[in-house]
Amino acid sequence: MPNPPERIGFVGVGRMGANMARRLKGQGYCIAAVHDRHAGSSEVLAQELGSEQAASPARVAEISDIIFTVVSGDAAMREIYAEQDSASLMVHVKDRLFINCATLSPNVHRDIEQLVTERGGRCLEACMAGSITQAQEGTLYFMCGGKPEVFASAKGFLEALGTKVQYIGQSGEAAQVKALVNMVMNSNTVALAEGLGLGAALGIDLTLLRDVFSQTGAASRVLDTDGEDMQQRTHECYFSVAHAAKDSAIALDLATQAGLALPVACATLSQYQRLMELGKGDLDKSAAAELTFLDRLGSSKSTCDSEENVKRRNDSTVQGQAWPEKKLFT
Repeated sequence: MPNPPERIGFVGVGRMGANMARRLKGQGYCIAAVHDRHAGSSEVLAQELGSEQAASPARVAEISDIIFTVVSGDAAMREIYAEQDSASLMVHVKDRLFINCATLSPNVHRDIEQLVTERGGRCLEACMAGSITQAQEGTLYFMCGGKPEVFASAKGFLEALGTKVQYIGQSGEAAQVKALVNMVMNSNTVALAEGLGLGAALGIDLTLLRDVFSQTGAASRVLDTDGEDMQQRTHECYFSVAHAAKDSAIALDLATQAGLALPVACATLSQYQRLMELGKGDLDKSAAAELTFLDRLGSSKSTCDSEENVKRRNDSTVQGQAWPEKKLFT
């Protein structure tokens, strides 16, 4: 007698989780249950997929064999895996496979793996790169961390969601790589916003400027995804300002632990924090451009504009200034 199809549950069905569940359903998988802290999100999706709208994470784990978690951050992750909470996933762990897809601090992934393993379950971090469109099309990029045998057991499900499923190493290591991915992406986003903002201030046609960027060293994936949105001020959310700030902060925490200063990443985080202070945390990360165009929220005076730094820049660009007669490198 053939084995019954494995039942999949989702905890966290916001923009990404919901579209991942839809994709798996479309690939023929059984989506047994969905849960979200915002009940309206899970209710609509449960009706669409013919799944149970689970009242708690515990209920998802009770009636599922594989549980995907797609939550907002460290605190939300610790909440759904809380040891002493009768509504948490920890009530039904034995013989389940948990696939955790959120971008979290590496130590949170390590702690969750230990908790789940001690209770007879299996756990994999599957940090994903991509956004709503990639989730819908099954073209996400997964960076995975955990035990190799757990990765092998989860790989087939992830391949239904992504075009690349990369094993990085032990628990926490994929989260480190993902933090770096998002740190660089966020810094690229803010740099592009500054380039377009300055271009606008100089009276340059931004469509022309974007085309020049695309053919030169200023080209980037962010230019492709965010450039037109920045120009047109259409910041429909695919990856929010709040998530950008969270992920840059994770990377900077890792840098602090490593004893490394990252001034560009730090400046990037400051821009996203400023947007959040202005109540723009739910906008797409492309909203960084709202801080760099003179006719928008406007850019704030930075330390680069201090009297000392302006003088240093002027001194370095004096026409005809002789280079010092000494070797800078040996």
